[in-house]
Amino acid sequence: MPGLEPVTAVAPTRDDIEPVAHETVDRIVTGGAVVIPFLALGVAGWQVWGRALRPVDLVLFLALYVATALGVTVGYHRHFTHRSFKTTRAVRVILAVLGSAAVEGPVISWVADHRKHHAFSDREGDPHSPHVGHGAGWRGTLRGLLHAHLGWLFVHDQRGKRSRYAPDLLADRAIRFVDRTFLVWVVAGLALPFGLGYVTGGSLVEALTALLWGGAVRMLVLHHVTFSINSLCHTFGRRRFATTDESRNLAWLALPSMGEAWHNNHHAFPTSAAHGMRRWEIDPSALVIGALQATGLAWDVQRISRERQERRYPRPAGTS
Repeated sequence: MPGLEPVTAVAPTRDDIEPVAHETVDRIVTGGAVVIPFLALGVAGWQVWGRALRPVDLVLFLALYVATALGVTVGYHRHFTHRSFKTTRAVRVILAVLGSAAVEGPVISWVADHRKHHAFSDREGDPHSPHVGHGAGWRGTLRGLLHAHLGWLFVHDQRGKRSRYAPDLLADRAIRFVDRTFLVWVVAGLALPFGLGYVTGGSLVEALTALLWGGAVRMLVLHHVTFSINSLCHTFGRRRFATTDESRNLAWLALPSMGEAWHNNHHAFPTSAAHGMRRWEIDPSALVIGALQATGLAWDVQRISRERQERRYPRPAGTS
């Protein structure tokens, strides 16, 4: 189908870059989304120290963390960006809403940036490579890690152009609506723990505590787990497959990232619905996609055979 082929590129051009109308405002909003959860973490630490934390707050944190993380990993990443499975319109909208509530940006912009990342992975044009233009030595490595983890959010010189990298989503009226109403889903994702905290606790204090854990702390942890895929998983870890970038598998990050930390596996086979490719490689997102398939809510699920995987293994020097 026209417009649905994977985006590839040889060299970045200005046509690849999304213009930003209000760059200063964008940086202020991004800074708030980064800084406020850190401030909330201080309040959360004080609560834990003072034993004001309720079990329901931890339940809300975990439940909303998992739901919004899957919105990013299953929705934003594996379905919308890489089209690793097909699903119903209702599930698409739910995944887009959950991903929006993670507060990592509107769905179409997120997809455009990530497709551009794959088109230029760890080369000039990659929006968040830790290896391009940061200098040599340990200082260059630290600068690169900082840029890939957080810094790229505040610069706009390599952001993926939506019309170039996500024309299929721009053509989808339902997804355009979720993208356009991004702030509504952000507020809803914060109002939900606040409301549940009030219902279960019966006071404004309990409602605010639930908002703290189910909103701000949840955002903080999820953001930095996601950011770590861009930074840590392009710098540290193991490389099972021969790829042209620096993607790596980082086992200890697999569970909190819902399987995204099998990043070298992913860059070797971007359209695969499963990033964990061994039985011991934990991949909750792949389990969710499998559950959707078992219930008839997902189909055309992309899986990579062991034979195809073996063709991507690095070969010893001197062999063909």
